[in-house]
Amino acid sequence: MKKRHLLAPTLVALAALSLSACSADTTGEASSESGLTYTVVKNVDLVGSPTYDAAKKAGTVRIGVKEDQPGLGYLDAATGKRSGFDIEVARWIAASLGFDDSQVQYRAIPSANREAAIVNDDIDFYVGTYSITDKRKEQIGFAGPYLVTGQGLLVVKGEKGISSEADLAGKTVCSATGSTPVQNIKQNFPDTRTTEFDTYSQCVTAMLDGKADAVTTDQAILIGYAAQRPDELAVVGEPFSVEKYGIGVAKEDAALRHFINATLTDGGAQWKAIYEATLGKSGTTISQPPVDDYS
Repeated sequence: MKKRHLLAPTLVALAALSLSACSADTTGEASSESGLTYTVVKNVDLVGSPTYDAAKKAGTVRIGVKEDQPGLGYLDAATGKRSGFDIEVARWIAASLGFDDSQVQYRAIPSANREAAIVNDDIDFYVGTYSITDKRKEQIGFAGPYLVTGQGLLVVKGEKGISSEADLAGKTVCSATGSTPVQNIKQNFPDTRTTEFDTYSQCVTAMLDGKADAVTTDQAILIGYAAQRPDELAVVGEPFSVEKYGIGVAKEDAALRHFINATLTDGGAQWKAIYEATLGKSGTTISQPPVDDYS
């Protein structure tokens, strides 16, 4: 596959010296459907990032996202508008890199294809309930985490047979192909059957059709589905894992990773505003986690 750019070793070597200072010279603001605005930085001092250099030259930044997760990454088919916590984080990072909304290309990538999309240079970075794991770090880099949640269970409202993960023996649980939650079920719940689809919305449909007993993924995602259909769906039990969401970048692009980490670290007020305008509407309260130097 033809790459948008090549990761030059000499530029990568400069990454340790880069780092992420942003000029105060701005081009205005990027707005979102939630009413949030982000300062678009005109001059970004980001030395040693081939991803950024290629995006700046092209005049567009390509961001991998989800579009079937209410409250996190959601595309309204009727209006074509995107919303959710992850979408707002993506807009924030894009603006910090100097791109306004007209210069952002969102690309929906299924869970199973995320590493390939980054490795093959189909996207510049990925923001979409992307749990940081050692296995994934073998192929890509992570900035963050920008949100910490845990695996939970979604059931049909009124379901009395499942109240926590202790009730999963003999049940069929649905999750997204390639996701961390489905791997957890397979490895640690041997008496539980699994069924998989590309998206969690397909799992919800399968459950409502009687083809699965529960849907499992991160509780933050499940809260969004339950809030969208409160008469039909309910989240049960407590989280039974710890999932740290990161922003996926090319493994060799340390400069971009450090830039995003600095943006997250310095932007506590912006992070809080994003949370309150999206997931916070569910009544939940979560603090911004400290970033780590994932590679």
